Amino acid sequence: MPLTDTGTIVTPAVDAACGVGAFNVIQLEHVQAIVAGAEAAGTPVVLQLSENAVRYHGALAPIASATLAVGRAADVPVAVHLDHATSADLVAEAVELGFSSVMFDASALDYDNNVRATAEVVEHCHAAGVWVEAELGEVGGKDGVHTPGARTDPAEAAAFVAATGVDALAVAVGTSHAMLTRDAELDFELIAALRAAVPVPLVLHGSSGVADAHLTRAVEHGMTKVNIATHLNQVFTTAVRQALADQPRLVDTRRYLGPGRSAMTAEVTRLLGVLRATAPR
Repeated sequence: MPLTDTGTIVTPAVDAACGVGAFNVIQLEHVQAIVAGAEAAGTPVVLQLSENAVRYHGALAPIASATLAVGRAADVPVAVHLDHATSADLVAEAVELGFSSVMFDASALDYDNNVRATAEVVEHCHAAGVWVEAELGEVGGKDGVHTPGARTDPAEAAAFVAATGVDALAVAVGTSHAMLTRDAELDFELIAALRAAVPVPLVLHGSSGVADAHLTRAVEHGMTKVNIATHLNQVFTTAVRQALADQPRLVDTRRYLGPGRSAMTAEVTRLLGVLRATAPR
């Protein structure tokens, strides 16, 4: 899912075998780390704000405004994306603020209602030039929003894309949200079948639980946008814990959040290499 200089996500050739890293933001240090990591790699990146992060901040606009500002100042293309929105009103606010894409998640609904709700969001977003990602199948975890269930069926996925007009599709192929270990078992045959059946980019959620080699294989088999949140939070928090352990009298938040930001920056750069992300030409 290469990005233009304005941060717009563009459909790649299905055989491009290059991925786009989509990394979740909770606070400003995350934004800065992700952008710095992408700049070091010389690749595009997607900054994601989830509905859960919005709930943590109490409102979308403050954290979104900071995220958009950092993205606009970056030396590489940066897209700002609303992740796992279940509220059409929140989607509308993100569009108004200037997000270039949104993920509307109606996967908890039955198929027909998922199609109906998603199609309505797509109509609104496309009128504003904003891309829409949706989900079909059930990815485990996510604080109870999702429960483990059937994996995405390729024929149903193709029909869903045709019926809704979505620009990208999150599919269930063996991952689970919020994993602290990297031992998820991906169904690579299913990924390839989905890639053959679905005409829009595929999105891998719950990628923190996937080992490096399998992330690369997932991209090779047809995944384009790869969402990573928990793993980067682990890297950040480990560095913060170490800084506080080394200097237990620290009280200046810059002195321990800074090492977390630096560690996250390095890991973003490394992961973009794993995903075979490439700068637009």
